[in-house]
Amino acid sequence: MGALTFDLASLGWDAGFATGYAELAGPADCPGRVVRADRGVCTVLTEPGTVRASLAGTLLAAAGDDPVALPCAGDWVVVRGWPDGRVTAEAVLPRRSAVVRRTADKDSTGQVLAANVDVVAVVEPIDPAPELGRVERLLSLAWQSGAAPLVVLTKADRAADPVTVARQVADVTAGVPVLPVSAERATGLAALRPWIAPGRTLALLGPSGAGKSTLVNALAGGTVMSTQRVRRADGKGQHTTTHRALVPLPGGGAVLDTPGLRAVGLLDGAAGLDRAFADLAALTAACRFADCAHRTEPGCAVRAALATGELSYRRWESWQKLQRELAFESRRRSARLATQERSRGNRRRPDRTGGP
Repeated sequence: MGALTFDLASLGWDAGFATGYAELAGPADCPGRVVRADRGVCTVLTEPGTVRASLAGTLLAAAGDDPVALPCAGDWVVVRGWPDGRVTAEAVLPRRSAVVRRTADKDSTGQVLAANVDVVAVVEPIDPAPELGRVERLLSLAWQSGAAPLVVLTKADRAADPVTVARQVADVTAGVPVLPVSAERATGLAALRPWIAPGRTLALLGPSGAGKSTLVNALAGGTVMSTQRVRRADGKGQHTTTHRALVPLPGGGAVLDTPGLRAVGLLDGAAGLDRAFADLAALTAACRFADCAHRTEPGCAVRAALATGELSYRRWESWQKLQRELAFESRRRSARLATQERSRGNRRRPDRTGGP
């Protein structure tokens, strides 16, 4: 595969990953980080260079019950070269963080958007006006991932007063920093760069047309992700990125660009939701009754905050909607797991019919 190309330490490889690798790898293997994953194949950065690796049968079998087991951009994997020239990804190292959304299928399964990232930036365009409900939903996903959340308001050059808009968005981020940037004019990038350092990975999460790929190009100092112009006056764009891609940056560190998301379903995000709505979690804890339904009960801190304007009805309704969604998905997931367990039990049960 040629001379040394990638310094894995600059991409996040450390003693912890090395320990996990040693437990899974053989003498002919090497570690690598997934740049992008396609159907049955992934592109992997290894120290000797970039390789295309097909997925080993053991990985495909594990994904039969849970698609989350499939390699994703950002994963560290065990790479094996074979005498006939084939290259396979044999195993995925344990993840330290994972951005997982619910898929659109009826079985309530998950899809990993990014793995082993240190920071998840919720990317929201400043023009048209930021959609606060979407920011709240994506922040719940970011908190649930195990990474540190951040909000990046792109296209700041289109706002007369981007700082004021950032303050307004900060009202719903429960303390998460909000950074207005313009990739086109390279403004605000200095405040973003400290979040990316050698050995650290920043994931970008947001809708199509938000300017994620343009932001990646600005951080990389060149065109590494293709972009398209927004197609309508409302600012909504085409899916300029259709796959998840890890981009190493000059000087170390990496940015992981994700596809533009039309819809983001929460799968198992109770803890993330509590962090994204820390103000509401505190209010519900302050209610007089632990089982307060926040309707007509006396001593309800939520109703009091709504009456004074401390809590907006929009944010209250957003929280309720996400709570209902999580409860519904929890029931669907429990039903799916119960069905899988019954199926396994049937396969293990011996034939007692007495037939030949």
